[in-house]
Amino acid sequence: MDYKLPERFENSNKSTYGKVLNIAGSDYMPGAAYLSSVSALKTGCGYCFLCSTERVIDAVAAQTQNVVFLPHNQIKSFIKTTHPDIISIGCGLSQDGNAISLFKQVLNIMPADLPLIIDADGLNILANYPEFFCSKNFSNVLFTPHPKEAARLLNCSLEDILADVEAAAVKISQKYNCITALKTHKTVVVSPDGQKYINNTGNNAMAKAGSGDVLTGIIAGLAAQGKNLYEAAVLGVYTHGMCGDIAKEKLTEYSVMAEDLISCIPKVFKIILNS
Repeated sequence: MDYKLPERFENSNKSTYGKVLNIAGSDYMPGAAYLSSVSALKTGCGYCFLCSTERVIDAVAAQTQNVVFLPHNQIKSFIKTTHPDIISIGCGLSQDGNAISLFKQVLNIMPADLPLIIDADGLNILANYPEFFCSKNFSNVLFTPHPKEAARLLNCSLEDILADVEAAAVKISQKYNCITALKTHKTVVVSPDGQKYINNTGNNAMAKAGSGDVLTGIIAGLAAQGKNLYEAAVLGVYTHGMCGDIAKEKLTEYSVMAEDLISCIPKVFKIILNS
């Protein structure tokens, strides 16, 4: 892994390090919103705005004072006036009618060249409604599917994905003109122009609900600070896996939870900075 952490400056402020707009969570999955938002901040972005339901906002606000909150009905004006540096959408979003409508609205109003990460339920909605995405010429998008989500995106079986993970990632990138980080025990990151990275960090302790939400937040935080989306994906996947390796040594492969990965981000960054 050759990519370096984003540069930090002595003469700077929170706006220097970017604004993440994280559209995440639903009434019965507030944890995804918390994990993806806090991991973005822990990675170094200046702001993380969480757009979610009132119930999720209340739940996340009870756990952290570091996230800025945005109700669903303010999303249009926010994107047009505040100009986030990256949007992430899908972590714990659900697939009900309100989530589908919100997903469609965001894709309609956002600039086509604004960096965009689609994860989890965002990918499931997209698989069912590809016209939401394909009707607009997006040019700076990252998909972060696990194998089942990849199968839905390619309309094939899970066995087809697992038979050749690299080929599946390439097919997704070509079909949707996106960067793809296909999450397995050796996550593959590919770009439409042929770049490829196979990750060698991480372990089975990370096979817990919420782990993918942390990855989305890490990548979003890196991209908000100026890394291009492919580099942010590669560095994010590497960092995420290293967090899992450190957490496993401390807690065993049985007892690591997603929030433990967030607490390991500073340790990984120290290793990267000293390497």
